[in-house]
Amino acid sequence: MNSLIIRVVCGVLFAALVLGVVAHPPANLTQGLGMLLPGAFLLNFALRGPRRSLIPKKQGPASAPSASTEPPPH
Repeated sequence: MNSLIIRVVCGVLFAALVLGVVAHPPANLTQGLGMLLPGAFLLNFALRGPRRSLIPKKQGPASAPSASTEPPPH
């Protein structure tokens, strides 16, 4: 439910950004490019939602076997 709210809010913010660009176009190219980056982030977040890391977290070290603490036999 929480991710749905975040996605809706990002979608509304993206729509407001687009309407702002349509109503008052940027004065120069730099201003337009500066508006693209946050717009792209908002649209990406609205479409995909908050993703968790694709790399699984490493588990804590398992109990080490007692043989690993002994020196190897000669």
